[in-house]
Amino acid sequence: MKNDLILFEDYKIRRVYDEATETWYFSVVDIIQVLTQQSDFQAARNYWKVLKNRLAKEGNQSVTKCNRLKLQAADGKKYLTDVANVETVLRLIQSIPSPKAEPIKLWLAKVGYERIQEMTDPEKSLDRARETWQKHGRTEKWIQQRMMGQETRNKLTDYWKEHDVKETREFAILTNIIHQEWADITVKQHKNLKGLKTQNLRDHMSEAELIFTALAELSTRQIAESTDATGMVENTTAAKTGGNIAKKARIELEQKTQKKVVSNENYLPTQKIITNDSDNE
Repeated sequence: MKNDLILFEDYKIRRVYDEATETWYFSVVDIIQVLTQQSDFQAARNYWKVLKNRLAKEGNQSVTKCNRLKLQAADGKKYLTDVANVETVLRLIQSIPSPKAEPIKLWLAKVGYERIQEMTDPEKSLDRARETWQKHGRTEKWIQQRMMGQETRNKLTDYWKEHDVKETREFAILTNIIHQEWADITVKQHKNLKGLKTQNLRDHMSEAELIFTALAELSTRQIAESTDATGMVENTTAAKTGGNIAKKARIELEQKTQKKVVSNENYLPTQKIITNDSDNE
């Protein structure tokens, strides 16, 4: 977990990054404080307590079932705090009449944690991703492979959603199982190998790494479908089997080419080394 702090106008909003799920979570009370324009933090906490009870009675589980993570408070100590990802924050905003609703939506989009328009038009997300990859020097072949891999990934997660696998945490666990099976290292170890921190691992994979990731996830989904795998236990079995299929293919390719598929290569910008003129004398 990585803790951080950002500003919206004069308000401090705490957030925490979950490396396992590659998700930013924001303090709900801090968001409430902005929306209600409360200078008193305790008043914002009370507002959230009342709102949460009201929403729960209305059956709005998507907003009231927030995660609880440790965030640093004003006294310097860390306490368990209600946090929410961007999707939940946007739903929360809809529940609170506030002149700050639209500005905070735009702020979320500006800082890059959500693209509001993409929620209603997914094609814009693809166009934006393609433009970003092109600007970062990716080849058309790489971009095509990345997008095909994402489509394969989406089909797998759609299957999980429909077969009693819980989003976020269980998705992350299954993803890590698949990855470890085909690559022989965890997602976190792969990111460390490439020198990544909060960056998306797939955006820094080679074409070969993308292909084997897609093969592992495609195999997992088809195996799960063939057995009608339901729940975490049955889908874990499918994940291990699917990942192992890709592992066998990887090992065979490595034996033929004498080249490792998993590498430390990335697309991070190269750091320029600045020297003083005196250093060159």
